[in-house]
Amino acid sequence: MSAGRAAVIAGIGSYVPPNRVTNDDLAARLDTSDAWIRSRTGIAERCFVSPGTSTGDLAVEAGLRALKSAGDERVGAVVLATTTPDQPCPATAPQVAARLGLGQVPAFDVAAVCSGFLYGLASAAGLIAAGVADSVLLVAADAFTTIINPADRTTAVIFADGAGAVVLRAGSPAEPGAIGPLVLGSDGELSHLIEVPAGGSRQRSTGRPAAPEDHFFQMLGRDTYRHAVERMTAASTEAAERAGWRLADVDRFVAHQANARILEAVSDRLGIPGERRLSNIERVGNTGAASIPLLLAEATAEGRLATGHRVLLTAFGGGLSWGAATVLWPRLQTF
Repeated sequence: MSAGRAAVIAGIGSYVPPNRVTNDDLAARLDTSDAWIRSRTGIAERCFVSPGTSTGDLAVEAGLRALKSAGDERVGAVVLATTTPDQPCPATAPQVAARLGLGQVPAFDVAAVCSGFLYGLASAAGLIAAGVADSVLLVAADAFTTIINPADRTTAVIFADGAGAVVLRAGSPAEPGAIGPLVLGSDGELSHLIEVPAGGSRQRSTGRPAAPEDHFFQMLGRDTYRHAVERMTAASTEAAERAGWRLADVDRFVAHQANARILEAVSDRLGIPGERRLSNIERVGNTGAASIPLLLAEATAEGRLATGHRVLLTAFGGGLSWGAATVLWPRLQTF
């Protein structure tokens, strides 16, 4: 392990499928309305995969853009954060690496639901710090609509599909793009708040068929809201403190795009004003692990995120799991 060896963001990319779905489209088949969805989630439209499109397909598209952004066609490893792998076995990351022409590099999946990108950052940074790889392609991708009950208006209006990716290279902890302190946590005693009950070894080992609804994603919204706000606020505060930042120093706050109410509550508790909060939930919905890198790529392309900005990242997801990190934003090309 090299002293002072840090993971530095060198490229970024994102992808959402072209099938755009409005609130009115959902209201036509659900007991809901555009006004109801907007008031409770802040979402107006989102993108869904078409039949035959998988998480791996989304990941490849975002990965291609990130590699092009980095100006490098080769990396030493691939990490894929996802809750919706193409198959239960094997992992999807090796297939993504092969489709990107990266050869026989180490590749594996990370499962931390909506916290997946931050857990993936920790995994990728560890590979670089340990000298396993000099560069890593980290992709966060989810085809969440493939595990959502289309008749459940509490989840069907929130979740969507997409992918975001970053290329990380070995560098100095002091340079722009270096991943700062990472704060991660989990609480498995509350795993029932966010789950897909069926399909794993616990349910299958019973020898009894699962109820149809147990194959879909389920969430206890009220309890999830409270824990999401508390955990993201605490993790963000700790990450900033460990980086030597005051919260007033944060130029851009990038939280997992869960819903508008959670984003507002966390930002308000941290005292981060509206002009420093980045969001795209109105147009893309909750894209699971993909939401943070997708937003970072979009904001970079649009100029809302600029070189030198002090960026605070945070996320919360099933597990329960949560995390936060800091980064001084580097100069990046987007495609």
